[in-house]
Amino acid sequence: MIINRTSKLVQNVRTGFNMLLASVCVLVFLFSGTYNSFAKDRHKTYTSFNVIDNAITLSKDGKTIPFIISSDDYKGVKRVLSNVQNDLKNVTGTAPEIIEDVIPEAAEIVIVGTIGKSPFIDRLIQSGKLDVRKIADKWEVSLIETIDNPFDGVEKALVIAGSDKRGAIFGLYDLSEKIGVSAWHFWSDVPPQKHNEIYIIPGRYSYGEPKVKYRGIFINDEAPALSGWSIARYGTQQFNHKLYEHVFDLILRMKGNFLWPAMWGRAFYDDDPVNPQLADEYGIVISTSHHEPMMRAHVEWERYGEGPWNYEQNDEKLREFWKKGIERMGDNESIITLAMRGDGDEAMSPDANVELLEKIISDQREIVKEVTGKELIDVPQVWALYKEVQEYYDKGMRVPEDVTVLLCDDNWGNIRKLPNLNTPERSGGYGIYYHFDYVGGPRSYRWLNTNTIGRVWEQMNLAYNYGADRIWIVNVGDIKPMEFPTEFFLDFAWDPQKWSADKLPEYTRLWVKEQFGDLYTDDISDILSKYLLYNSRRKPELLSPDTYSLTNYREAEHVVMNYNNLLDRAQKIYDEIPTEYRDAFYQLILHPVQACANLNELYVTVAKNYLYADQGRALTNKLADKAVELFERDADISLYYNNVLADGKWSHMMDQTHIGYTSWDNPPENIMPSVKSYTPQAGADIGVAIEGSVNWWPYSDKEARLPEFDNFNRQNYYIEIFNRGATPFDFEVSADKDWLVASAMSGTVKDEERVFISIDWEKAPIGNNSASVTVSALNSEPVYITVEINNLLPSPDDSACFIESNGYIAIEAEHYSHAVEPSPVSWQVVPYMGRTLSSVIPLPVTAKPQIPEGNSPRLEYEAYFFTSGEVKINTYISPTLNFTESEGLRFAVSIDGESPQIVNMHANDEGKDWNYPRWWNEAVSNNIRVYTTEHSIDRPGKHIVKYWMVDPAVPLQKIVIDTGGLKPSYLGPPESYNSSIN
Repeated sequence: MIINRTSKLVQNVRTGFNMLLASVCVLVFLFSGTYNSFAKDRHKTYTSFNVIDNAITLSKDGKTIPFIISSDDYKGVKRVLSNVQNDLKNVTGTAPEIIEDVIPEAAEIVIVGTIGKSPFIDRLIQSGKLDVRKIADKWEVSLIETIDNPFDGVEKALVIAGSDKRGAIFGLYDLSEKIGVSAWHFWSDVPPQKHNEIYIIPGRYSYGEPKVKYRGIFINDEAPALSGWSIARYGTQQFNHKLYEHVFDLILRMKGNFLWPAMWGRAFYDDDPVNPQLADEYGIVISTSHHEPMMRAHVEWERYGEGPWNYEQNDEKLREFWKKGIERMGDNESIITLAMRGDGDEAMSPDANVELLEKIISDQREIVKEVTGKELIDVPQVWALYKEVQEYYDKGMRVPEDVTVLLCDDNWGNIRKLPNLNTPERSGGYGIYYHFDYVGGPRSYRWLNTNTIGRVWEQMNLAYNYGADRIWIVNVGDIKPMEFPTEFFLDFAWDPQKWSADKLPEYTRLWVKEQFGDLYTDDISDILSKYLLYNSRRKPELLSPDTYSLTNYREAEHVVMNYNNLLDRAQKIYDEIPTEYRDAFYQLILHPVQACANLNELYVTVAKNYLYADQGRALTNKLADKAVELFERDADISLYYNNVLADGKWSHMMDQTHIGYTSWDNPPENIMPSVKSYTPQAGADIGVAIEGSVNWWPYSDKEARLPEFDNFNRQNYYIEIFNRGATPFDFEVSADKDWLVASAMSGTVKDEERVFISIDWEKAPIGNNSASVTVSALNSEPVYITVEINNLLPSPDDSACFIESNGYIAIEAEHYSHAVEPSPVSWQVVPYMGRTLSSVIPLPVTAKPQIPEGNSPRLEYEAYFFTSGEVKINTYISPTLNFTESEGLRFAVSIDGESPQIVNMHANDEGKDWNYPRWWNEAVSNNIRVYTTEHSIDRPGKHIVKYWMVDPAVPLQKIVIDTGGLKPSYLGPPESYNSSIN
């Protein structure tokens, strides 16, 4: 309820205000104010749900104190105040009264307003009770302060003041967040946290100005999911203001301010004239995407354009078309996209015609100047260097310095280019267009979130430190299910200096707490982090039966097991969490874990079906049936999301196909992977397979040899005894040494049985020894399996080190033994930025290149080798692009005192497909690049493996040393034994 009243107070306050504001602007340069210590930490709070001395009682006993606002304030501020009114009702059960233009007789009130637009705020400034010297004339700053005796008859007031419209809006939505209303209250059905009492802790609070000026999202690739949902909910596939109101609310609650609207057959201005009006009211800055110049959607050329989309052939009609876009924009706060690409998000021409594009931009700017009547420096404009457009820049094309140069990633989260550190500042600055979602090669990925905030942090931290801070915009696809990385992206854009890498686990925990309160916070945070670690290894759309190894390191088995363990944990929480949280928990946590656990198991099951068919196992057909069941379960999971979840609210939101890709484009429907069948022969027929081999016995002529056992890892390895026929049979297992232990010495095989072999290390002889296990059944020839052990007692060295086993040493980057950090360089672990754990990078990211010698920055890893001679070091590096103008990013590797071998990650990069290097398709598909160097070990024993910084911005994930036994796998072997870790 809004009560409109008039008062002489308003007129009195307005008198002389212009002089006051001018004085404030002068004082802001002469004095400094103070803020509470957590000034820029949005996760710290000024609210309490327990009684606090001298606090303002915002709500208690079914009553919430009134909010006061001026009718002269911005419509958007008043609209958002109504939203906050509803938030308070949802939290406390009672909505506050909103009073316009009158200070009521009340002990406590909340005063909301914008400096220069609210007579109440201005009067408090004039009286000296509100000090705004640090926020006046600033960009999007809010000040939240408790004031005693602000007006006659009022004992206390909570003041929410904005330096501008969005400053006031951010202050209001910040209060909503602090009382327990998530930004995802609509988009993920996060319920408000209920409180009977809310108190405001006395003090003065502000987050200062954002570090990145424009922070926003791009709704893209929105069919079939978001478009289908729009049809079901609003009766139209066009995105109208009813949909966009929820989008604007979401962006502002995350302290964003910028939007590229949806553009797959949709036109923000043309589809619903209320769209731009509402955006301007809310304070959302509207632009258009990288290939939609001059505030016109691409589809509008189909609707209204005349002739070809070709400036050389049709410049007059194109200028008319663009002019209408700028005229229609009016005074709405906007950023005008300049330049031109080909029709349908394609290249404009086979070659980068710099002269033509320069003319296009010049002509467009003339239109902007003519229509707006403003100096061009006062009209925000942007040039997006997307895909092939970067080639124009590389060939020397430049735009006027008032135009923002929007640099881009490679659509896979790896930034292509950043300003040179010595580049002069530009008034238009630089920005970044980033991707959480993409349609294109090597494979589209749109279904579920695959973006770790560690990688987002690492790349956007680079962007900020290299001066790209004017615009940050991220392609979020359908908005859902990119909730978590989207909010992190916008939070990080507000203040990149606040969220250091070591704080990312805490960020995850705080985000989870904002969605689910104090319920299971640590467990949910761990599930979320591990799900993203697993899902970022390879996009779901890129998975195949061949992705993970079935035989080496139990890789495929562990992938399925780890996903299913997460699913069990998530399902348990879902079953126990209060009912009101279940819809949100399903959307944000359970569903992605459930869907991806099922998908990974599907592909591994199909892979096993292929292997079993080749080996003639009786279980082959059952695996085919299981694969069909998993494929059908995938459909059932989507069906539940679309039709049952939240009473059917999210109809069509999980329509995106994700199984059966054969090219970059998605199939029209999910396609069941092909499976094989096998007809078991009559009777019984034994087969034996062992861990680490695709062969099977007794029909293979190769030696059956299990991987080596050692007393550090204390492994067990399996023997699979399987039936190739239709009749069960009995088997026996025997060993020729008493220190060999079998999990079963005999049994009956219907389909297959696993027998695990381990070592009784108390009985095992010291040193290298061998033994044999025999598997017997039926009248078949016995299968003899060689077992080798390495029992080295005592430990190779008193200090912790990684121990060679089975011909390799595998080391996670963060588990270094020693870090050499000469000032100003230090080493930073980036949690969960890796395929198997984390990454380590040198800081600062702007550090000068180093010569790898002496005391220069390096990480040292102590490792014990049982072998000597030639070895290969495989260094796993994130697929970072050469974003500098150098010849390439470099690192170096050495062992002990040898001269470091410098590796140039980008040596001989030859571009193709918009200048992406030849290795790019494989690297982004695998989400890793592996560089191999050759070294020599002069003797068995302990050695120090050294990883040297040469250039910054090279994220190390893992080191795998091949001493002659490394086997193929997608993730590399599991980390080697180290007493300080295991």
